[in-house]
Amino acid sequence: MKAVVQRVQHASVVVDGTEVSSIQRGFLTLLGVAKGDTEEQLQKLIQKILALRIFPDESGKMNLSLKDVGGEHLIVSQFTLLGDASKGNRPSFINAEAPDIAKAFYEKALKLSESQGVPTQGGVFGADMKVSLLNDGPVTLILEV
Repeated sequence: MKAVVQRVQHASVVVDGTEVSSIQRGFLTLLGVAKGDTEEQLQKLIQKILALRIFPDESGKMNLSLKDVGGEHLIVSQFTLLGDASKGNRPSFINAEAPDIAKAFYEKALKLSESQGVPTQGGVFGADMKVSLLNDGPVTLILEV
């Protein structure tokens, strides 16, 4: 399982010209589910994301978590994170989980984040999404479990 977590001032998802979700200050997480990933890994990843201390405290030091700052969380499914371009120029996605299983993991990720008291939004699984964000910092982390 792989996630790209970006600290944002705001972010949104548009599908077919209609905004389907938006957040203010918080995290935009792009989530890729690999074949063989487990619910235990998903729980660990979501807990890790919500506990990341990458917001500045009163001294300007990255020391506060999403919960500490009352931030919001936007999670977008992105199977292309599992792309392998090590051989040739066209990525292979054979390591990405099958769509029906990946969708279940994605929906569980939304519920896990929300259950921790963090306002959480999502994209539309499998849709052609236009994701807009204002990266704050910029701060971007890649997490794998």
